[in-house]
Amino acid sequence: MTNYYELYIKINPNIEDDVANICFENLDCEGVLLEEQKFKDLEMTETSRGTLKVFLRSLTTPDESDVCEFIKSKKQALIEEGFSEEDLGSWDCALLEKENEDWSKKWKENWEVTHISDKVVVVPSWLEYEPKAEEITISLDPGCAFGTGTHQTTQLCVVGMEQYLEHVKGKNIADIGMGSGILSIIAKKFGANHVYGCDNDPTVIDVAIENAKKNNAECVFELGTVDKVNEKFDFVCANILHNVLYEIMPDLKRILKDDGVISLSGIMDNKKDIVLEAIDKNNLKILKTNVMEPWVSYVVSK
Repeated sequence: MTNYYELYIKINPNIEDDVANICFENLDCEGVLLEEQKFKDLEMTETSRGTLKVFLRSLTTPDESDVCEFIKSKKQALIEEGFSEEDLGSWDCALLEKENEDWSKKWKENWEVTHISDKVVVVPSWLEYEPKAEEITISLDPGCAFGTGTHQTTQLCVVGMEQYLEHVKGKNIADIGMGSGILSIIAKKFGANHVYGCDNDPTVIDVAIENAKKNNAECVFELGTVDKVNEKFDFVCANILHNVLYEIMPDLKRILKDDGVISLSGIMDNKKDIVLEAIDKNNLKILKTNVMEPWVSYVVSK
């Protein structure tokens, strides 16, 4: 069997999903987990918190650079987007070559059924789960796409959706920057009439389509950005970085029906002023503020 590689990256645990996304998009990555991490719902029972463990089939990178150098370049790009060293962590790397011992299956042992709200349960695709009354289940493979539902920013969007279900059931929903499509799928499971999602990352489109198919959720996904969208929606999800939210807020408002709401997430508490400025600048009203430290989200309307 061919050997594989374990890449260890020292990070701020709050951005583990973002770093995992970089690895899935750019490296020959089979799976990721926090070193010695075990999950029970949203609680970690074992962890060397702050070290992301990445399983690589090879050491290829898009620019043919050293893997650790490539990771550092991605950190620098985030710094240029406004993140601080404290936000990101050191991103110091270590790389080990390992003998192959069914490692592609072994990392799955650390994933369990996750309740991301009172009503929504994410079930890894290799597990079986019998939902309770009124629970909806989403089947996903955490090893194949960013956006498994375990991250607080996703949970905050779901909270906003549950708070304004009257804008979801039988309504038209937009998921801007949909990633794995989990929020779109949840909206459809909540009874949405039409669900549209777009993302500027070409690597996630097929993943989102496959996830929707796996969950029998009819959604429309396409490669694109909100400025190209011409439809109007009753509920808009935008789980995106704070600086991007600032830039696209006028378009988020433009695609919103007059009586609709927007759920804004992906906002670190120490960056919220940037988003609050955009909300005020575009004459939007804050209906709800939801917090899962160190993240905050807002539900807003016209």
